[in-house]
Amino acid sequence: MGRLTTHVLDTVLGVPAKGLKIELWSANDAPAHISSHVTNDDGRVDGAILTDDVFETGTYELRFHAGEYLNRTNQTLPDPLFLDVVPIRFGIADANAHYHVPLLLSPFGYSTYRGS
Repeated sequence: MGRLTTHVLDTVLGVPAKGLKIELWSANDAPAHISSHVTNDDGRVDGAILTDDVFETGTYELRFHAGEYLNRTNQTLPDPLFLDVVPIRFGIADANAHYHVPLLLSPFGYSTYRGS
């Protein structure tokens, strides 16, 4: 069965991003909030974000609340922050596959990819 997972790494501090809020939204016809999660000590969400009966093809958006996390890191940051909520919109084409959407985060940039 298919599943969706994620994790977040702070590339400036070189550590997992602990305590970062993540929201999952359906981005099909009418955007709808599906679930909210918080990263653990390893920068991961405990378990899969989407699994089995609710995992289906379509377009989704993960919203990473980077600003809240970055403000807790005691880095010197501009006001307002350059990055606050980081949305990553992606498509799930295979309902039986594992989709891993990680975020590599810094105060001034981010990157993502389809992981395994």
